[in-house]
Amino acid sequence: MFEVTVEDTFAAGHYLRNYKGKCENPHGHNYKVRVTLAGAELDKAGLLLDFKDLREVMKPVIDRLDHQMINDIAPFTLLNPSAENLAKYFYDETSGRLQSLTTGRVHVKDVTIFETDVTTAKYSQ
Repeated sequence: MFEVTVEDTFAAGHYLRNYKGKCENPHGHNYKVRVTLAGAELDKAGLLLDFKDLREVMKPVIDRLDHQMINDIAPFTLLNPSAENLAKYFYDETSGRLQSLTTGRVHVKDVTIFETDVTTAKYSQ
């Protein structure tokens, strides 16, 4: 199995509902998102997926959240914008975009959200 990984960043605000502590108040993070893809077959150029293409898959998802209050954006108007839920959101969104780009040859292995340099949440299926 081959794997490729790309990281990107975005800045956004959020607050946690049903939480007792500082994070129940609006605050912001400089998030880092790491998406790892996997697949058994390379393309004709010997690539699982060009890093540039993976960045393009991630870009609309990042652009939607960058410099926004995440709580104001669906599905986070109802879903708590925790790092765990953000990881699943990126997983689902990039999986859908990747499916149409690679016709299933490549899949998202996992997504890691860095809320800070030392705190992460990961989602995989």
